Amino acid sequence: MASRKLLVGLTARRQLQSRTQQLFWATSLPEATTSRSLMVAAAMARLSDRSSAPFILSSRAISSTQPVMQSTGDVSGSSPSAVDHKLAMQEDEFHKLADETIHDLLEKLEEYGDSIQMDGFDIEYGNQVLTLRLGDLGTYVINKQTPNKQIWLSSPVSGPSRFDWDATANGWIYKRTGVNLVRLLEKEIGELCGTPVEL
Repeated sequence: MASRKLLVGLTARRQLQSRTQQLFWATSLPEATTSRSLMVAAAMARLSDRSSAPFILSSRAISSTQPVMQSTGDVSGSSPSAVDHKLAMQEDEFHKLADETIHDLLEKLEEYGDSIQMDGFDIEYGNQVLTLRLGDLGTYVINKQTPNKQIWLSSPVSGPSRFDWDATANGWIYKRTGVNLVRLLEKEIGELCGTPVEL
């Protein structure tokens, strides 16, 4: 009879210890834990009720974005953090600005080509790509790069360049050199053709 009481006592103690561990595990979980992770913790507790070592489940939130600092009008000499307007620009706004720029270039370069009567001067626009051929002097290719929100230029003079919209400058700027797309084209095409061009 004493051995039966001892066996019942040990079984009750083991069940109580298991329930206590499960309660301990559930209360030690972070507040942000999902119901799924609670179910996993409970299942693990049932499987490991023979173990006296507690099972600890933890989680933490990870974010890949950083808060944007804004100027509060403080004139203490600290400058506000830079904001990448390319990332903040909506895709439809990018298309509007890029299309306006490319169509303006097309129109003005057609007028320029008619005025200088140069052999080999040819301009075409198709599939959102503007191509300007200057005969033996080379070919310019200008196109939109929607994923990057950039206008890309291939120049026979300066090579490839990628221009980002700069709202402050109100134009497409090549970040490496700070040059404006339209000013660069005016300079290079004017020098190649021997006649100034206003774009």
